Amino acid sequence: MAEPTAVLGAGSWGTALAIHLARAGGEVRLWGRDPAVMAAMAEQRRNPRYLPDNPFPDQIRPTADLAAALDGSRKLLIAVPSEAFRPMLRQIAPRLRDETGLVWVTKGLEPDSGRFLHEVAQEELDARCPMALVSGPSFAGEVARGLPTAVVAASTDEAFAAEVAGWLHGGTLRVYSSTDMVGVALGGAFKNVLAIAAGISDGLGFGANARAALITRGLAELMRLGLRAGARRETLVGLSGMGDLVLTCTDDQSRNRRLGLALGRGERAEAAIRDIGQAVEGARTAGVAVRKAAELGVEMPICQQVERVLYDGLAPADAVAELLARDLKPEF
Repeated sequence: MAEPTAVLGAGSWGTALAIHLARAGGEVRLWGRDPAVMAAMAEQRRNPRYLPDNPFPDQIRPTADLAAALDGSRKLLIAVPSEAFRPMLRQIAPRLRDETGLVWVTKGLEPDSGRFLHEVAQEELDARCPMALVSGPSFAGEVARGLPTAVVAASTDEAFAAEVAGWLHGGTLRVYSSTDMVGVALGGAFKNVLAIAAGISDGLGFGANARAALITRGLAELMRLGLRAGARRETLVGLSGMGDLVLTCTDDQSRNRRLGLALGRGERAEAAIRDIGQAVEGARTAGVAVRKAAELGVEMPICQQVERVLYDGLAPADAVAELLARDLKPEF
């Protein structure tokens, strides 16, 4: 019998991956922190809040007991928001075995410190186990429904990256491997901020031309930052960079794009996030992007304007006007 997989985080993405893994026939322990919510999932055999139309395969075992979720599993997948990543590691650290493979699908950097999540994991776990992140253009609902999707598994350990790709690959999910953790992490983090910008533009009614310009110049910002941080160019124009950027900027399944649409239509950020009802990573990451850009000495004017709209009260139309008024310069 195949070893069980522990999926920690019962939001939309954790649930979707649990469904995908269970379709392959292995036992999946899906952990969430709220006992009442997990009991409801166990009874209803679905996630009524996030993915109500996707019934669980028989192999999924919902639980709020972390020890039970981890027991006997050497495959561990973390799917919690970025601000919960370090606390989650601290909870599981005493229970990890050296041979446990740790994978996360969290998109973002640590909000307070701006550190990459693999740096956080190395700090908290003292490199006790192999680790990887998975990112790419992937809406949870489509993965749960079994629609074709391609993502990237990245680890500095090439063999472990390939192992994770093999573990997750199957059915309609295609998984590529990479050793560029920095590039994959940056693409997954900062595309969310740029998706807010694209949503603002559409919310203001600026049309397809403006959206295309924002995506392209947003990619230029990501490239500048990524190359200065040590990422590889091909990663930034691959699935986890350009691919995820295009997805989140153009489809309303993106919570970040929906936040931008609301801001462009005049809604306040707090109310819009509350209406969305799920974590909006780009709202947390906007400030991190600006700090990271200053730290590395690169210009990220679109991300900077998003941060000012979210936290400084800058009107979206004024933010766009300021971007358009910047000095002319060569494209490259």
